[in-house]
Amino acid sequence: MRASLLTVPAPPETALRPSRRSFPFRRVVVALAVLAALSGLAWMGVRAWRKIVTTGAAPIPVTRVRRGDITFTVYARGELRGGNSETLTAPMTGGSQLHITFLQKSGALVAPGDRVTKFDTTEQQYNLREAEADVAEAEQRVTQARADLEAQKEEDTYSLSKAKSDVRLAELEVQKNPISAAITARENDMTLAEARETLAEIEKNLANRKSTNEAGIAMQEAARAKAQVQAASARRNIEAMTLTAHRAGYVAVKLNTNINFAYGGMALSPFQVGDQVWPGMAVAEIPDLNNWEVSASIAETDRGHIAIGQHADVHVIAVPGNRFNGRVKDLGGTNGSPWDRHFDCHIALDRPSPELRPGMSVRVTITTDTMHDALWIPAQALFEENGRTFVYAPSGSGFAPRDVKLVRRSESQVVIAGLAERQVIALADPTRQAKKQNAGTSASQAIHK
Repeated sequence: MRASLLTVPAPPETALRPSRRSFPFRRVVVALAVLAALSGLAWMGVRAWRKIVTTGAAPIPVTRVRRGDITFTVYARGELRGGNSETLTAPMTGGSQLHITFLQKSGALVAPGDRVTKFDTTEQQYNLREAEADVAEAEQRVTQARADLEAQKEEDTYSLSKAKSDVRLAELEVQKNPISAAITARENDMTLAEARETLAEIEKNLANRKSTNEAGIAMQEAARAKAQVQAASARRNIEAMTLTAHRAGYVAVKLNTNINFAYGGMALSPFQVGDQVWPGMAVAEIPDLNNWEVSASIAETDRGHIAIGQHADVHVIAVPGNRFNGRVKDLGGTNGSPWDRHFDCHIALDRPSPELRPGMSVRVTITTDTMHDALWIPAQALFEENGRTFVYAPSGSGFAPRDVKLVRRSESQVVIAGLAERQVIALADPTRQAKKQNAGTSASQAIHK
């Protein structure tokens, strides 16, 4: 018996392929699901933000009063320079400004006697020529006055000799009066009297003329001396126009402060060739490289903590591998605007190294004092208002101000009295935190509306 095989017809090809209309539907479903998830996350974020704003701000940071040894230090930035610097200033040549015609560059190495800077000598050269001409003219006048005096002396000598001779002759004639007629005797007496009067007048005139001539010569000599002084002064000024080094070292050119401050925002720059300089202004300096020092600018509030002789750690930025020790050498005057008062502090280095150069930037740490077994708190935990110094201590559900006594202050720490050790205090002003909270609550209420 033959078995018959049943043949099942194959499904059509289109029935095996998925419907193209199902893909857009799936995409829409996925997109809606993602959008719903994002919306849920956004809503949760909004609710969390509202909860933070409405329930209050972050908690107040706190700290505790501590007891221990406190070392007070002052930090500053400064500039390296040689100690006992030789300052080169423009010569005092009157009220007119000077012009720089030559100037060594900053950092140039010079030896004793080397030229550092030179000023224009045109005006002084003109003054010298004028003074020399005045000297020559005065010399001629003195010579002429002396020649006139000699000639006058010769003439006066002759006049005086003649007057004396006339007197002698008249006296001889008078001796004949006893044997002469009365009229002749009278004439002889009159001639003698006249001769004596003439002699007396000549002698008087000679004395006056001598004084006058000597005064005239003295005046001419004074004029000559004045011209000579002016010429010598002009020569000295010309020599002073060239400034030379008296010691070996590096040249440090000073900043030009001779500018017109009418133009705001103009930064100071070092002197250069062509600049105008007032007499007496410092143009450059040559530091003594055997005695290095640091010039640091320190806030006025730290002046009472710094004293001459205190130890200082000096870190030269350009020489990071070396640490230098120094001592406070000198404290300068306070200057600056009322809101930013500073003073200059000079620190002498104990053992400088050969790679140091003038003008290098440094960081200075000055150890001012050490207090043992002192109560201290962070500086930001102390508040001052209307002459009060206080902290915020816990009180009930918040914080309340508590007065304390300020003993010593540094940039980061404050030594106080009036609190117990390990007392909890606030590191921030709670009143400001409350104001921020109220502002946030108002903003939240505005958003809800």
